[in-house]
Amino acid sequence: MSSSPSEAQPSLVRASGSMAVASLVSRITGFVRQLALAAALGLSVLNDSYTVANTLPNIVYELLLGGVLSSVMVPLLVRAQNEDPDGGDAYTQKLLTVSALVLVLATLLALVTAPLLTWLYLGGEAHSAANPQLATAFAVLLLPEIVFYGLGALFGAILNTRGVFAPFAWAPVLNNVVMLGVLGIYVLMPGEINLNPIALNDPKLLVLGLGTTLGIAVQALVLLPWMRKAGFRWRPRWGWDRRLVEAGGLYAWVIGYVLIGQAGYIVTTRVAAPFAGSVSTYANAWLLLQVPYGVLGVSLLTALLPRMSRSAANGRLDEVVRDLSLGSRYSTLTLLPVTVLITLFGTSIGVALFSLGRTSEAGASRLGATLAVSAFGLLPYALSMLQLRVFYAMKDARTPTLIQLVMVLVKIPMLLACPVLLPPGDVVLGLAAANSASFVIGAVLGQLWLRHRLGPLDSSALAVTFGKTAVASTFGGLAGAGLVLWIRDPLSGQVGTVAQAWIVLGAGAVTALVVTVAAMRVVRLTELDSVWRRLARR
Repeated sequence: MSSSPSEAQPSLVRASGSMAVASLVSRITGFVRQLALAAALGLSVLNDSYTVANTLPNIVYELLLGGVLSSVMVPLLVRAQNEDPDGGDAYTQKLLTVSALVLVLATLLALVTAPLLTWLYLGGEAHSAANPQLATAFAVLLLPEIVFYGLGALFGAILNTRGVFAPFAWAPVLNNVVMLGVLGIYVLMPGEINLNPIALNDPKLLVLGLGTTLGIAVQALVLLPWMRKAGFRWRPRWGWDRRLVEAGGLYAWVIGYVLIGQAGYIVTTRVAAPFAGSVSTYANAWLLLQVPYGVLGVSLLTALLPRMSRSAANGRLDEVVRDLSLGSRYSTLTLLPVTVLITLFGTSIGVALFSLGRTSEAGASRLGATLAVSAFGLLPYALSMLQLRVFYAMKDARTPTLIQLVMVLVKIPMLLACPVLLPPGDVVLGLAAANSASFVIGAVLGQLWLRHRLGPLDSSALAVTFGKTAVASTFGGLAGAGLVLWIRDPLSGQVGTVAQAWIVLGAGAVTALVVTVAAMRVVRLTELDSVWRRLARR
């Protein structure tokens, strides 16, 4: 018997809430790690080279099995659990074994082609302010992450289908702790990485590269005991299952999805590379924008996906629509206020958090401005990721790839126009804004496509939630901005730029949040009724 909406909503809140705590700790430690990295390397050629090299394993692993892997895997595993007498154990063993083999082969291929991959994203020395040789050296040390990234995603998908969410959410914390230790060792080591000539046996290069890979390995392998505790012990198992063909077909579309997305990213890095620090500025602004989504959006999606997959497997499309509506509305009421805050206080966030170590106040301010101009893409990004999960729950990997194609075809001209229309210092702002604009297009297109497939999507409820949340967020933003305008002039002559940014951020953001929450109570957002009742009882 399926649960009623009234029963499902609190359970969803509990499941996503527990993961949100883990995600919050993970994002905070990850953010501290990124601050430490910026302090140790600066927003410089060294950081640009490391950033591109560390992006390569993510990209290559996504080309085969990553990124949206859990979204594709979960529906397949759920169906096997429902259909097979052994609860899908044999199918899961075979799928995991074949996937692990593909990951190892992908890693070997990536290591052989590391110079080509670096050139693809940066170009030669004449076209890049980053150092392609240094990026290649980092890539050789970082590309083994592919295996561990992929295994971690596979292990997480298996745990999620068994109702175990917390370990996968907490695992990145260990990676962040390892990385902070690595950066501490790196800073304490004497000297600098030698750039002329670049040697793979350079001690500081080895510590930073191998230490980063070690963190990803720990993040994946720590899930093995939890898998055994959940009743699954992985034993490599060979053999054929006709459903592996189905999985291969879905993976083929996923590969297309990621390849198309990487076409846009290649253009982004190529456009940014001639402007020193722009690659790492773009990457750090995107990381900051991912923090609220990671804490609030990912937790919600992780809790929703197994439910939607089971509903789709049993032909209960009305429940899929209900969960889509629920996820969209919760994403709106949590992420829209954050969007307003980041837009208003983005520059202060950059200066307050990144003006340390080798990062100048000007560089930190540019990073914050990049964050602010791209904030409007936060909610559309979350909605497009939710829509993607709905398509995958219905075993449709084709439609998300076609939507991705439209998004990238629209984004690439905007990216290429940035260095033509904008001054050099503002090119990275344009790149971030173009990326966010593509998410707006993707979210609208995904909603229309799902309405065609599923019928009415309860869009009126989403529109009401959006309108009420927008009103509350606007009042909160105006209150925070008004307070900042009132205190800014007295502050300017009394404290330094960084201290002023912290005061503005603290006073403005807290005021905006308090007023926003109060306004949400006034406009009566029904999604928060259970929260108000719980607070009233306490």
